[in-house]
Order: sequence, then C-alpha cells, then structure tokens
Amino acid sequence: MAQSTFSWPQRTTGLFKRGATIYRRPVSPNLILSKSTGKRNLRSLYLHGVFRDRIEMLLSAQTFVGQVLVILVFVLSIGSLIIYFINSADPVGSCSSYEDKTIPIDLTFNAFFTFYFGLRFLAADDKIRFWLEMNSIVDIFTIPPTFISYYLKSNWLGLRFLRALRLLELPQILQILRATRTSNSVKISKLISIILSTWFTAAGFIHLVENSGDPWIKGRNSQTVTYFESIYLVMATTSTVGFGDVVAKTSLGRTFIMFFTLGSLVLFANYVPEMVELLVNKRKYTSSYEVLKGKKFIVVCGNITVDSVTAFLRNFLRRKSGEINTEIVFLGEVPPSLELETIFKCYMAYTTFISGSALKWEDLRRVAVESAEACLIIANPLCSDSHAEDTSNIMRVLSIKNYSPTTRVIIQILQSHNKVFLPKIPSWNWDTGDNIICFAELKLGFIAQGCLVPGLCTFLTCLFVEQNTKVCPKRPWQKIFLSSLKNKILTQRLSDDFAGMSFPEVSRFCFVKLHLMLIAIEHEFSLSSYCGLLLNPPAQVRLHKNTLGFFIAESAKDVKRAFFYCATCHSDVYSPELIGKCCCKSKNNRHFPGSRVMVKTTTAPKVFSEPELFDPFPSSHLKRISALSSTTRTFLYEDSTDSLDSTGMFHWCRATRLDKVILKRTDKAKHEFRNHIVVCIFGDAHSTLMGLRNFVMPLRASNYTRRELKDIVFVGSLDYLQREWRFLRNFPQIYILPGSALYAGDLYAVNIEECAMCAVLSSPSKSPCQTLVDTETIMATLNIGSLRISCSASTPSDPEGISQSFSGPGSSKYRRVPILTELKNPSNIHFIEQLGGMEGHFPGTSLHLSTSFSTGAVFSGSFLDSLLATAFYNYHVLELLQMLVTGGISSQMEYHLGKDKFQRLSSSFSTILSERKRCKLGLLSLHQSVLLNIEVSLLLMELPAAFCVSGKGPGYLGP
Repeated sequence: MAQSTFSWPQRTTGLFKRGATIYRRPVSPNLILSKSTGKRNLRSLYLHGVFRDRIEMLLSAQTFVGQVLVILVFVLSIGSLIIYFINSADPVGSCSSYEDKTIPIDLTFNAFFTFYFGLRFLAADDKIRFWLEMNSIVDIFTIPPTFISYYLKSNWLGLRFLRALRLLELPQILQILRATRTSNSVKISKLISIILSTWFTAAGFIHLVENSGDPWIKGRNSQTVTYFESIYLVMATTSTVGFGDVVAKTSLGRTFIMFFTLGSLVLFANYVPEMVELLVNKRKYTSSYEVLKGKKFIVVCGNITVDSVTAFLRNFLRRKSGEINTEIVFLGEVPPSLELETIFKCYMAYTTFISGSALKWEDLRRVAVESAEACLIIANPLCSDSHAEDTSNIMRVLSIKNYSPTTRVIIQILQSHNKVFLPKIPSWNWDTGDNIICFAELKLGFIAQGCLVPGLCTFLTCLFVEQNTKVCPKRPWQKIFLSSLKNKILTQRLSDDFAGMSFPEVSRFCFVKLHLMLIAIEHEFSLSSYCGLLLNPPAQVRLHKNTLGFFIAESAKDVKRAFFYCATCHSDVYSPELIGKCCCKSKNNRHFPGSRVMVKTTTAPKVFSEPELFDPFPSSHLKRISALSSTTRTFLYEDSTDSLDSTGMFHWCRATRLDKVILKRTDKAKHEFRNHIVVCIFGDAHSTLMGLRNFVMPLRASNYTRRELKDIVFVGSLDYLQREWRFLRNFPQIYILPGSALYAGDLYAVNIEECAMCAVLSSPSKSPCQTLVDTETIMATLNIGSLRISCSASTPSDPEGISQSFSGPGSSKYRRVPILTELKNPSNIHFIEQLGGMEGHFPGTSLHLSTSFSTGAVFSGSFLDSLLATAFYNYHVLELLQMLVTGGISSQMEYHLGKDKFQRLSSSFSTILSERKRCKLGLLSLHQSVLLNIEVSLLLMELPAAFCVSGKGPGYLGP
C-alpha cells in the first residue's frame, strides 16, 4: 500500500530583511512530506526558518531593538578597550588578583559579546562566511582569552587590542543617533574611525611583540614598552619621521613596522588630506556673502559644473575688464571639485562660491539674494530626464520668489511646455526683467527658420549668440566670415530729433548718415500703455521720443551715434566717427521734412504725407490683448481658405486624427510632395519629447499666406510621433511616414528629391560618451548626402539650379539634397564636414569655421548657453530673438497661449488683419532686387548672404 502523504498547509517561504528591503527565502523544495517524518521535518523547518528570520529581523539596524543592540555592543567594546588600556600598564602576562575590579567587569562585557555572537551565528545565512567576518574574528580572538584568564587566574593581554577595530562602526552609530546629517560629516567620521582603529590596533600589536619577544628565542630580546610608547612609535612611523628614541628590537616588531610603513603611506596619504580638505572647505564655503554698498553682484545657481561655469564665465566676462563691475556669486549644492576650484581661482576677482541650495531660505539669506541684481538659474541640457531638471529649476524659482518677490530671475528651461508654470508664480514680473530661456523653443525655432530661409539659422546665430571658443582662420573665406561675426544685435535709445519721423525714413538716415543698420524699435502706442517690439514697421508708425532702437553693429560705441545725433550740430558732419555728444541745449520737437512715402496695401496703394499720423496698430493690439484675456465666441474667418487661431498669429485647422495623416510607402504617387520640408526624427515610445510644436509654429505663422505654407513630412517612429501628435493636430498640412531616415526607401517615399529642405533633428540619446550622442544624426546625414539627384529635376525653391552640384562617375551631374543637421556636440562636425561642398579636407576645423556651418547646413544648440548673459545685460535682445525664431510670439503671450484659447479660431476680423502684417524673413534673388545693377562677383565679396526683412510696408536689405 502506498505511503500516505500530505501537502504543506501553510508556510513555504521565509522572510528576512536586509537594509530597508524584505526578501522571501525558499524554505524547502520538498513540499510533499511523508507522514512518518513530517513532524521531525516540521520542527527542523520551523527552527531554521521562523526562528532564524526573527533573529535576523531583531538584529537588523532598521529596528529599534537592533539599533539598541548595535549601540550597546559598540559602547561595551569601547569599555573593554579602555580596560585593556588600564591593564596594559602591567606586564603582558601576570597573575590576576581578586582585588582587581576590572576583571569581572571585562568578563561581564565578554559574556554579553558571547550572547550577541551566538545570535549573529543563528541569523547568518552563510555559516562559513560568518567565521571570516571582521567582527567574528575580533570576538574569536578576544572572548576566549578573557574566560581562560579568569579560570587560570592569569591576566594575559593577548590580542585584546583587536577590540579597537570596533571603532570602524563609529559612522553607523553616529547615523543611528542622528549626530551626522550631511555627507561631509559622515565622510569625516568614517575617515577618523579608520585612522584611530588603525593606530590603536597597530600599537597593540607592537606592545604585544615587544614585551613578549620573539618566540623562537624564548623572548630573550624583549623590552618593556608601554602602550603609550607604542602609539608614539606608530604615529612617528606613519609620519615617516623616526626620532630613534623608541624603536622596535624584536624581529616580529621590525617586520611589522616595515609592512606598516608601506601601508600607512598609501592609507594616510589619501585619508588625511581628504579629511583636512573637508574640515577646511566646510568653513570655507559655508560662510555668508558680505554685501558691500555700491558693489553689484548676481547669484548663479542650478547646474554648477566645470563645463557650465566655464561657458557662463566666458560669455558673462566678454566685456572689457574696465566695464565689468558685477561680481558673480555661485550657489552650489555640492562642494566644488579641484578642477572647478581652479577655475574660481583664475577668476578670483569676479567670482565667489558658497555651498548651499536655492531651495533653502537659510542659504538664500547667506548669499543675500534680496540684494542681488538678478538670480540666474543654469539648466543641464545633457541630463537624462529633462522634465525632472525643469521641475527642480522651477522649484528654485518658486523658493527665490517666495523669499524675495522683487528679485529678478532669469531661468533656463529645457522643455517648452514647462514654461507655463513660471508666469503663474504671483511675484513673476516680465516688466522687471524676469525672463525664460527655453532651449527647445529656440533651438527648434532656429532650425525651422533655417528650413524656410536656407542659411538663416547661421545668420541669426552669428548675430545673437556669442562664440565661446577662439578660432584661427586658415583660408581667405574663413577670414572674411570670421570678420562678419563681429556684428551683433545692440540696442540704443534714439535721439529725440527722430521723433515724428517714420521708421523707413529713420532706417535710411541711420544707414546713410550714421553707417548703422536699424531693424526694429520698441514702440509705445498712443491709445494705451502697451509697449511692444516692432520689426521693420511700415511708414504709418511714427517714432516717439526716447524710442529704443535695435541695430546691427560691431560695438556699443558705434550705436551711440544714434543717441548723440543732433540735427543742428551734426547736419554738416559727413564722417560718422565724428558724431558725438554736442553742447546744443535747444532740443525742440524738430523733425526732418520728409518726402511722400508710398505704402503698398492689399487693395490699392495709398499715399501718406508726412504730417499725417495714421496708426492702425494701437487698436489692433488692444483687440489682441482683449482676445487673449477674455473668453470669446468661436468664429471662423476665412480669406482664401486661411483659418487662424484666436491670436491671429498662426494658421489653424480643426483637430485631425492621426490615422488621416499617416502615409504609406506605396502612396508616393498619390501625394506628389514638392517644395516641402522633410523632418527626420529619432525616438521611441520611451524617449523624452523634444516638443515638435516649437518646430511647426514658425512654419505656420500667419504672416505667411496659405499658399506660401510648405507641407511638413515627419519621418520617424510612429510610437514616438503619436505622443507628439496631440500638440500638432491643429496645424494644417502635416504628414507622418513611419520609418527611418537611415533607410533610403523611406526617404524616396516622401519624395525627398523634390523637397525644399530636409532637417535632421538630434535624437534624445542617453549615451554617456559625448562623441556618440550624434551617432544617428550623423549616419542619417551621410545617408541623405549620398543620394544622387539629377540636376534636371530642380525644385520650386531652386528654379535656377543654384544649389550645389557635383559630377558623378560619368558626364552627368547631380545635386545634393538641401539638408540642415542638428548636432548636440559641436566637435562632431568633422564627421560630416566632407559634405560641405568645398574642395579639400581640413581636419581639426572648429564648427564656426566649417563649411557646413557657414553655409547653414549645420546647427548646434550649444551656442544657446551664452543667451543667459545676454538676457541679463539686455533682455530686449532676447525678446527680439524670440520673436524672430518663434513666429512672432513675445514672452508676455506665453501665459495666454498656455490656455486652451490657442486651440480656438480667431474671433476678431481686425485682429487677423493686424497680426498678419508682421514682417517675415526671406532670401532676395540677385536678379530681382535693388542689387540687380551690381556685379555678382563684387556682391558676393561684400555681401555673402543677402536677407530681406519685409512686411506690408517698404522693406530694406539686411546684411
């Protein structure tokens, strides 16, 4: 008959805890036990399972009982060590006396150690490994000699000095008692415990062997050495300074000194300087910044690293040494590294570092943020989690504004959708200079404008962004290009003599008379207090007194001419360098008698004479603000099938389903894309969103008519693009092809040979190697650049066939696909520089002097770091840049666009008409402009790139 069996009813696993985690341990693989042996196995299983787990949980440092036991063992070990110090005054081996009270006390301590040793043994998972642990070795060599000495009535010190190794648990004890709360204090306590335990243990061994002598000669070479003298010898040996008054005479002692000297050189050479550095830096970087009356300073916090600090200092301190009167106080959450300390020492006259966090009011008080000119927050564009980086920086802004509401804050933001939280802070104030630098918005805006106007991203980069590195031109064209980089966007108040003149008149006068290029003004409208930035406004806009002008010039000294100009004193001055401050005090409301100006309109031309001050903009801006700040009814305005959003700023359409815009490779003949924009995306379902809405918005600005809009085709992973689609579904003429730019078949499916521009956006790579962050982008660029397109198939954007062409193997010629590539790491330019079209190859060429960058084929967002200093010195320049690259959105509109009103149609006919009069950038054909009569060769030497800023009013030629 078969033996009866029973299933295990309850317990099949055991629980044990390590740190803060509870694990399950399999107890027995045999879940079916025989009836005869079931009770015995049950008892064994219970003892090895439940009892052991409970003991381990009891001894854990996470429980209260475990913490008490750990602290008690440590205190008793120190007590036993003190008893050893007392007994070391006697010989190593001596007869004990009942009058010695230290013997029973030490015996009691070791009895508790024996009990604790047994508990640890029962709770140990690996019994063999348990015997090799340091605490087990200490107990094995210290507990038995105590009981044997008590039994034999002979006090032998033996290896009782090993109790000093228990000092290594000092950091854990201090953490349990909450005595150490910072990483520095924990590190200091650890270093101190290592040094003390090493000294006491080594001194105990020297004391033992020197007093006992070498055993093979029966101790005849022993000497009487006290424990204090042993510590003295060990410390002298550690410092490598031997005075010779106390020396080791035994062979064991000398051998130990030899190895201890080598070990101490390595051990203490690392630990002692680190401990001294921690103690010194704690006092050095935890002090408060002393505010001096009349001394200006700013506070910089956030991502304080070697790279970010170096880039910031280069941009902030680019001015002449005599013009820099602002000190920089860096507030870092961790002490600076040695390399970062070296940087601070190099800029000692301008920088101060204080350890602390902007999230703590106490640290904000130490840096006196309420007295600072501004607080600048640096973001980490290479972080793995952009959302977490933005969130932490927004919390810093909130902490600063709560502590000091009037402090000016300039913050770098990585993702554009996080910008809407900042204007919601009650004390946020655009008028006082609070500003946001959004990397995604500006970077994608640059690339979008480069798709509309080839080379424009390079043009704007050179005007607005400071270059961080010094470059050495080697070829003639590089010298000319480098010389053009001196031109920057500068602002200056205009002379009151220009009041009443139209913008085209003032612009022409500044160019001819002052040798300055005026491109925009800040205009205050007469019917409201609204003050807005106008780029190349029409002749209807008349300048007021104290108008702020935006110039393209080489230095601030040059633009001063527009402020100093006096019609009375400088009318006969023909050299712009001679125009300076005059002594004329009769400043009346004079203006030049202007001629009649022809203004083109959409219907019939109208002539405005000089005295007629017709200004349609104030009412339109009032209606624009009203449309943004109040809830309006849905209204569809259509002019040539144009539908705009409620602000009148962008083309709009009703939400389109994703499946309606997904293309198939077999649909190439169905769509027949021409003069379109192909965008290559790299990402997956788990990648961080880059915010493609910032790329589409400039391409859907309302100052372009519906016919001027170019189709946008995204090529990339459908899993990624469907996450972006909810931000793109209200923009017209957008299509998606699931695929990859690394596959030529997908590129031909979107008719890339007929595209106006192909943009390759950098992938959200998390590669730790900076050289490999652009791997997919570079491979896609090489793949697209290798495509052969016959020159006979010219695109509508290139009707004259002026794009770069090359000869293939044979007599036929081919042209390249126009491409714009984004690089995260500028040093990777050498991988694609061969596609620049120039003859020859120049290894080591920097991005600024590469043919790809100079021709507008490459853009790198690393330049945007310099905008932080630009925003501090002149936030108007940043506002102009934002208007140029984003399609006309100013920073004040960000809060309103964060609402759902952006998804509505326009409700005001007049708002649409006014907003569509915004200027737009474009390329001028050399055969259809004022440059027609100039020789092409001379023109290319003087004006490498001719851009036109045009609106409804008369445009003018930019550099």
